[in-house]
Amino acid sequence: MKDRIRTDLLDLMLVPGLSGHEDRVRRAIRDRLDAIGVKSETDRLGNLVAHFPGDGPSVMLFTHMDQLGFIVRRIEADGLIRLERLGGVPERALAAQEVLVCVGEGRDVPGVIANKSHHATAPDEKYRVTPYSEVFVDTGLPSAEAVEAAGIQIGSPVVYAPHACVLAEDKIMGTSVDDRAGCAVLLELARLLTARTSGPPVHLAFSVQEEFNLRGALPLAQKLRPDIAIQLDLMLATDTPDMGGRGDMRLGCGPGMSLYSFHGRGTLNGVIPHPAMVHLFDETARSAGIPLQRSAQVGVLTDLSYVQLVGDGVAGIDMGFPMRYSHSAREVCDLNDLVALTQLLDAALTRIGPDFSLDRDDYT
Repeated sequence: MKDRIRTDLLDLMLVPGLSGHEDRVRRAIRDRLDAIGVKSETDRLGNLVAHFPGDGPSVMLFTHMDQLGFIVRRIEADGLIRLERLGGVPERALAAQEVLVCVGEGRDVPGVIANKSHHATAPDEKYRVTPYSEVFVDTGLPSAEAVEAAGIQIGSPVVYAPHACVLAEDKIMGTSVDDRAGCAVLLELARLLTARTSGPPVHLAFSVQEEFNLRGALPLAQKLRPDIAIQLDLMLATDTPDMGGRGDMRLGCGPGMSLYSFHGRGTLNGVIPHPAMVHLFDETARSAGIPLQRSAQVGVLTDLSYVQLVGDGVAGIDMGFPMRYSHSAREVCDLNDLVALTQLLDAALTRIGPDFSLDRDDYT
């Protein structure tokens, strides 16, 4: 299991898939599902879903496959490219980053976000964060005509240059750990679900446009009308000096369960999990001997915040893995947390049978 998750994660991290432009990632995941004998289907938005029949409350188990990045906003006469942000891109982490302008497989154009030469930087500039509106990308191409001849147009997607590597002690570092790690976990769960002999109906889904205002999973949920929704995403690791006051979530100490999330910036949305789901994962983790960390954060928002509102309401919960340095070009997670998360989800699904109660009064 561990080797398979590692391979899937490292491979998927190298596939560019800006929000709204996830097709290469979707095809890569679809091919992996095909290889293990799992049929999948794609809707008009690009969501990918595989169905596993069963008995009991239906479960939508999902994660997003898109990543944040940029859109080409303007091409200057000298060939330099101006960008518009797509998603929560941190401006203070942009200078000197290598990027990839996506124009087609085998034709993508590498570039670099310019950083003013140090020797020409005035003292009052040294500690200033350059706003994204002033940022430009240098591809080496000398003119607007050369840029356009390479296939780059206004609206072309741009991502951090894909990178993936293994650090010490099973740590994975690189681009789009958020949320290709969730995708790798779901691929391993697909392998496990093909071999099961009982359990609830499961809709295993890889959603689009999460980084673009959580747009992809909602139409899928409206179609599936699940009773239960389990969403996988990062949990903010708080085991570095800059994050120590934000919680108690550590890499290598097991998967995470969110007890509270609230965005608080630009939207009044978040998730308070259904008590049946909290009870399910608490009891499953205890029974299976899997350490389960708990998270409560402001500034975090997931697809579940909208999915939970479908139909008569969905019993939902956010599950995930600790991750450092979110939304930067180099994110870090621990492979062992992904393995434990897979095992926890698999064990929890076996506990959802025809008599599984979603009545809040049975838990509160």
